[in-house]
Amino acid sequence: MSNIILQVNGLSKSYKDVNALSDLNLQVKQGTVFGLLGPNGSGKTTTLGILLGVIRQKSGNYSWFENGDKTENRKNIGSLLETPNFYPYLSAVRNLKIVAKIKNIEAPTPQIEEVLKEVNLFDRKDSKFKTFSLGMKQRLAIASALLGDPDVLVLDEPTNGLDPQGIAEIRELILKISKNNKTIIIASHILDEIEKVCTDVAILKFGKLIKQGTIEEIIGTENYIIVASTDMSKLTQLIDENAEMGVFKSSEKEIILKVSKETTPESLNQFFFDKGIVLSQLKVHTQSLETQFLEIVK
Repeated sequence: MSNIILQVNGLSKSYKDVNALSDLNLQVKQGTVFGLLGPNGSGKTTTLGILLGVIRQKSGNYSWFENGDKTENRKNIGSLLETPNFYPYLSAVRNLKIVAKIKNIEAPTPQIEEVLKEVNLFDRKDSKFKTFSLGMKQRLAIASALLGDPDVLVLDEPTNGLDPQGIAEIRELILKISKNNKTIIIASHILDEIEKVCTDVAILKFGKLIKQGTIEEIIGTENYIIVASTDMSKLTQLIDENAEMGVFKSSEKEIILKVSKETTPESLNQFFFDKGIVLSQLKVHTQSLETQFLEIVK
């Protein structure tokens, strides 16, 4: 059996004169944490809406679990598309019992207790929803998505509106859930969060797929090292003459070099010293998804 959880082919959607999605092709493998990354209006929520049967596409198709777009697939998908919506005067347990009834889960109590423990809310199981912080509300929503033990979780902007502590809690929870061999699909415009939790990423812009790959593939295999010298002219000349170095960015005060992973700061320092250049600055520049994202969407 294939390990492809989701296959998307040529998906398109328009709203009057606006193309929300244009010929989108995606492939999500089992056990990955897959990030749909892009600014607001890039088509992330539209994509998730189509994949969950909430929105009808204009053209193209998709298949869950190699079973097409059949309604029965949704029984194996837990989702959180909007702001958590529970009854404010009911406890966490009572709210989840309602969700379990909607999902036709028999004898739900053991499952409810299990998911509350998983999202670290068991100690507050009898507290009313209105007393929860935003982060706790979001964790309860993820608990409701986990009811029924789905193989796939689909989360739209799960950290939106949360404070740093709430963001950290959701990030840790996603990483914890992913270790149970669940496939998680996350739509977000927050690059830092995608980089910290996802194994794979697809970058969207104006409804079009710009790039897809693992986080490592997107970030790249090069080292980025910042160098500077009192003689910037000679330093620049030496760099231009060396085919193994590339200039990623430069200014009057420093140069960010793009070099191979094998190149260490020590070897670089020795190279310039042997050429008569004493470096006044030498440090590793951490390449991030944000850097690559800005380069890709230019």
